[in-house]
Amino acid sequence: MKAILLAGGKGTRLRPLTIHTPKPIVPIFDRPFLHYQLDRLKQVPEIDEVILSLNYQPRRIEEIFGDGGDSGLGIRYVVEPAPLGTGGAVRYAGESVRESVVVFNGDVLTEIDLAAVIRLHRERKAKATIVLTPVDNPSAYGLVETDASGNILRFLEKPKPEEISCNTINAGIYVLEPDTFDRIPRDVPWSIERSFFPSLIERGETFMAYVDRGYWIDIGTPEKYMQVHRDIMDGRYHAAPFANGGSSTWISPQARVEDGVVVEGPCFIDAGVVVKGGARIGPYSVVGRHCWIEEHAVLDNAIVWPNTRISQEAVVRGSILGRNCHVGRSALVEGGVVLGDKSVITDYSRL
Repeated sequence: MKAILLAGGKGTRLRPLTIHTPKPIVPIFDRPFLHYQLDRLKQVPEIDEVILSLNYQPRRIEEIFGDGGDSGLGIRYVVEPAPLGTGGAVRYAGESVRESVVVFNGDVLTEIDLAAVIRLHRERKAKATIVLTPVDNPSAYGLVETDASGNILRFLEKPKPEEISCNTINAGIYVLEPDTFDRIPRDVPWSIERSFFPSLIERGETFMAYVDRGYWIDIGTPEKYMQVHRDIMDGRYHAAPFANGGSSTWISPQARVEDGVVVEGPCFIDAGVVVKGGARIGPYSVVGRHCWIEEHAVLDNAIVWPNTRISQEAVVRGSILGRNCHVGRSALVEGGVVLGDKSVITDYSRL
C-alpha cells in the first residue's frame, strides 16, 4: 500500500520561518516535522512506500530524508512542475498507484488510528474515506455533514450561524481509490476539497466519513506551531522526549547549563546549548542546538531555533526566533514576534 504526503506548499502562514526552511522540515523540538507524520504511517505495516509530493525547495527535504532508510519506510519524491493544488498533486503523484492510497496533508499532526480508517474504507467498499475532526467553533471552518451511517452528504464552506448543522471539519487525511483519479484534470491546479470530493457526491458513489475525536492540529500558523510544543510537553500529544512522562524538563547531556541558571519546566534544551550563569529558562521554552544564552538573559514561552545567541539581560517572551539570530544586550522581544533566520536585534531594542 502507498501513502501520498502533500508537502508542496510554501508555508506562507509561517513566514518568515519558512523562507529558507520548507514547512515539512520546520523543527518540532529537534526533529523535522515530517518525521512525526512518517511515524504515524509506520504504524500501518502494509504501507511500504511514501510518495512525497513536493514543489517548494524539494532538495532541502530530500537531503534530510534520502530514500527513507532511516525512517523505516521507502520514500519516493515527486516534484510538481508548478503548484497543482491538492487534487492536482494527488493525481500527479498517484499516476502509477493501482491500489488504495492514504493521503496526508503536509501540515497535520494527529494520533489517528490509520489502520481503523483503512478498515472502514474496505468494509464499506468506499471510493473515498475522509477523516473528520470535531471543533469547538464550527463557524470558523468549512464543515462536512454526514448522515447517521457515516456517508458524506455535503460540504459547507464557512457557514452562517443558521446554516450550522454539525461541528466536524476535514482533517486532511483520506483513503482514496485510484480509479477515481481520472476525473482530476492533468497538469492544472485542482482542489480535492472543492472539486474532487463534490464529484463523488454528485455521482452517488460511496464516500465515507471516519470521525476521530483524538488529538489533531494544523501546525501552519505561528500560534499553532507554538501550541504543538506545549501540547507535547503537557502530554496531550505523545512524542519523544516527553512521551513517557517523567521529568517535564529535558536537557541534553551535551548541553552546558552553568551554576546559577534557573530552569523552570516544562522546557527543552538541545545538544550544544550553553546557558550562562544567572540566566532563566522559563516554562514552555525550546532552545535549539548550539544556541548561546548569556548571563541574566530570560527565555519565557519562547522557541529559539539553532545557532542563535541571546545576549546578556535580553528577554525573549512568547515569540519564535529562526536560525542564526542575534538578540542584543538588554533587548526585549515579546508578544508573538516571529523573526526569520539571521535576524539581528540591536542592544536595548524593544520589539
